[in-house]
Amino acid sequence: MRAVILAGGLGTRLRPYTTVIPKPLVPIGDRPVLEHIIRSLAKCGVDRMDLCVNYLGDLILVYLAQIDLPSELRLAFHWENEPLGTAGALRTVSDLEGTFIVMNGDVLTTLDYDDLVRFHHRQEAALTIAMHKKRVDIDLGVIECEDGLVRDYIEKPSLSYQVSMGIYVYEERALRYLPAEGPCQFPDLVLRLLEAGERVAAYECNADWFDIGTVHEHERAVVDIEQFPEKYDLEAPALEPHDMFRTME
Repeated sequence: MRAVILAGGLGTRLRPYTTVIPKPLVPIGDRPVLEHIIRSLAKCGVDRMDLCVNYLGDLILVYLAQIDLPSELRLAFHWENEPLGTAGALRTVSDLEGTFIVMNGDVLTTLDYDDLVRFHHRQEAALTIAMHKKRVDIDLGVIECEDGLVRDYIEKPSLSYQVSMGIYVYEERALRYLPAEGPCQFPDLVLRLLEAGERVAAYECNADWFDIGTVHEHERAVVDIEQFPEKYDLEAPALEPHDMFRTME
């Protein structure tokens, strides 16, 4: 199985961290988020990974050259001379064939990639989007009105949406709908596929998921990995004496 990791973003929402390191190298626990991604994909049988890089991409290359990755894993780097977007970046990978995973390089998740790919094949889709339920709290009173009259008043409602996890499964034919040149964002590609009558599948899951593109989400991911390291195939940290006393109380 093959996967493409989109690792070329500027990471502006994570500044000041990303002024000196690229977003995929921002640490969560004892390793960068990119290393978490690579190891979780390899565990699910992905043995070929393509990294689309741009901003501070040299640092990503240097880091990955120094760590001990599975011997059967093949890594390739593809450079964007200019930002091509979350779909257009795939044009830098010239030999994509068959079925392959594409994902953002800033995602920490316990998603079962095998199950995602099986679902994609059952749906006979050109593209499958992994989704996660997200609650949005509105801190104001929401008024529903019609013809100048109030029909309902809802105080501080909570709304739930299925949002993209930044993880996708592509069939080769989906690449035909990319523009020949210039940037293309993923939502634009989805709309092109739908307009052409192609099947775009929606995979719902309850896996843990953190998009560390913001400081708040990064902090949440750090807390989760410290509390539940086994979910991410990490060993629990050794307890300091004062921690041991706390657990006995």
